[in-house]
Amino acid sequence: MSVDAVLIAGPTASGKSTAALELAERIGGALINADSMQVYREARILTARPDEVQMARAPHLLYGHVSVHAQYDVARYVSDAKRALNDARSRGLVPILVGGTGLYFDALTRGLPHMPLIPQTIREAARARREELGAEQFFSELSVRDPETASRLPASDAQRVLRAYEVFEATGIPLAHWQKGERFAALADLSLARFVLLPPRPELHRRIETRFDAMLKAGAAAEADRLKDIDRALPAAKILGLRELNAARTGEVTLEGARSAALTATSQYAKRQATWSRNRMGDWHFIDSGGTCNIMLQVMQFVA
Repeated sequence: MSVDAVLIAGPTASGKSTAALELAERIGGALINADSMQVYREARILTARPDEVQMARAPHLLYGHVSVHAQYDVARYVSDAKRALNDARSRGLVPILVGGTGLYFDALTRGLPHMPLIPQTIREAARARREELGAEQFFSELSVRDPETASRLPASDAQRVLRAYEVFEATGIPLAHWQKGERFAALADLSLARFVLLPPRPELHRRIETRFDAMLKAGAAAEADRLKDIDRALPAAKILGLRELNAARTGEVTLEGARSAALTATSQYAKRQATWSRNRMGDWHFIDSGGTCNIMLQVMQFVA
């Protein structure tokens, strides 16, 4: 092989998983998940995680290995990804990292600053404090204690606000200062083939709609019901379609209304992913993905 690893990024529903799986079969690869929602074991349908038939075609690593009730973040992902990379390479397989979470790819290729370990007792105390004060007052308290970091965060981002509070509580140093530290990139010394799949916007919207309707037929509403009690401060609470389908379950909206809202939210998310790709992945190879055959022709030029 001419490369040590292949990276395939792009917006949700852009065809990444299908392309990565075909590539794995062609070159003897192992798929390593780089999607922040497909790590959750209890949310296979809503996160469009590969099914058992697909996973049997090639090794899949870091799919569904975390509970939705876990505080999973990019630092933990990088640690898991390093082990997965070593696992794949030790078996003579080409690592193919595939997913839509730009921050994961950024952390692997550019590195993360060294961050402090937060004791579980402080994590629990911070969450209890948030429950006691409510989200608005909790953010106000962070703003007083760590105004530099708070000024960079939207008050509505419960996960990042909680993280900033925990770091300051544990170290007395603003999270913003830790983020300026030395960075360590897991893929820094490897030869990489890097691709972004970016279909035309109308095609992407069509794929999003088709996929969500398939999710509904596969039982997405029932899966959302099983996940209804997730703490809203946890990352898994951001699973696309979860909030909308649970609103339908409680009668706040009709199922068609939930479908429409979920499609809008997913399209908006895909737009943000595309913007990230253009801004942060300018040196990657962009593919206007019009079909798996077209994708493979372009990918194999760089990989074979």
